[in-house]
Amino acid sequence: MFVLVEMVDTVRIPPWQFERKLNDSIAEELNKKLANKVVYNVGLCICLFDITKLEDAYVFPGDGASHTKVSLGFFDDILIPPESLQQPAKFDDAEQVWVWEYETEEGAHDLYMDTGEEIRFRVVDESFVDTSPTGPSSTEAASTSEELPKKEAPYMLVGSISEPGLGLLSWWTSS
Repeated sequence: MFVLVEMVDTVRIPPWQFERKLNDSIAEELNKKLANKVVYNVGLCICLFDITKLEDAYVFPGDGASHTKVSLGFFDDILIPPESLQQPAKFDDAEQVWVWEYETEEGAHDLYMDTGEEIRFRVVDESFVDTSPTGPSSTEAASTSEELPKKEAPYMLVGSISEPGLGLLSWWTSS
């Protein structure tokens, strides 16, 4: 199971990186420190997803680097296709969310899959795309069109919530 984890860390930015944007320098240092590493009580950190909070930076005596406390989240490129949802499911155009039509003895209940809710899912596939920069090919160099390249996620998971106990955590908590 993969989860989006929020962490807090103090990041050291060496002086030779002061000319760069602070967010870029922090993201690079955090990925060096945490990406593809196992973190205790978290698991394998795939990559940095977002920096949610930056505090003031400090320079300590005897160290020319800045130290910035940050909150960060990891990994958000997870796709759950419609056929892998709890069935029967439908898309509610008015609410712009998927709905599981859960059947009970008392009748059907609509359980909404709201955006941003925590879920439990099973990984059924993964894909890694090498997003390293490459030089232009000879045909691209001759072309004068200014097309922006399609941005792909370097690592993506395909998941499923079509089994008992999977789906929104709020569906399975006892009240």
